[in-house]
Amino acid sequence: QVQLVESGGGLVQPGGSLRLSCAASGNGFSINAMSWYRQGPGKQHDMVATIASGGSTNYAESVKGRFTISRDNAKNTVDLQMNSLKPEDTAVYYCKVEARRGPFTYTYWGQGTQVTVSS
Repeated sequence: QVQLVESGGGLVQPGGSLRLSCAASGNGFSINAMSWYRQGPGKQHDMVATIASGGSTNYAESVKGRFTISRDNAKNTVDLQMNSLKPEDTAVYYCKVEARRGPFTYTYWGQGTQVTVSS
């Protein structure tokens, strides 16, 4: 089992910044891709950004140029730096991790952290 602990959500004004963090822990697992998803009010659960173990990244079009995903493989953490935030970025943000143990790969989700962008 892999446990994920998220932090960093909150209330911010439009144009502001927030940094989300997610720490993964679990014995006997190696962490593959790490991602952030979000679900806004009345919206689907969408991928925001993902980063592979080698560091390659992929972003949703709506956040390109504003959000940056990064990871620390030694600490099994993934961060999402969010700049120039807009009201439409308001959502619950979830960390997602793919973890491998032996021949099997498992998917784990964090509990979610609320981000509210409002004046």
